[in-house]
Amino acid sequence: MFNAKYVIPGIIVFAGLFTAPFWINMLSPKHEKVVVELPAHPVTFFGEERSQCIEPREWMAANHMELLIEWRDSALRENKRIYTATDGKKWETSLQNTCMACHSNKTEFCDKCHDANSVNPYCWDCHVIPQGNNNEF
Repeated sequence: MFNAKYVIPGIIVFAGLFTAPFWINMLSPKHEKVVVELPAHPVTFFGEERSQCIEPREWMAANHMELLIEWRDSALRENKRIYTATDGKKWETSLQNTCMACHSNKTEFCDKCHDANSVNPYCWDCHVIPQGNNNEF
């Protein structure tokens, strides 16, 4: 081999760069699941006291942003202000009147998960960011 002094170090550098994401992942700290406290008080919607969320907890944790985008589009573009959940119950399509009625502490509920997952939602581009003690509505 005529260029062995260049080829062998090149292969070593390539192998190091190619496997770097695996090494970085193995050496980085493990991601801890964020535990979010759910509200303990029931809220009245359409004359009925409710203590559960709009959809099941696991579904909401995974799909809440898609739900909020669907709500935004249906409320603002189609003027549909009522959402029927999978259990048949009806909810007002409103971040501040429905979601924040139960999950009133933005710092403890929204920011806790979004910060842990490095997510910057654009909800507060249109909605008013709560001011005051603990960002409560």
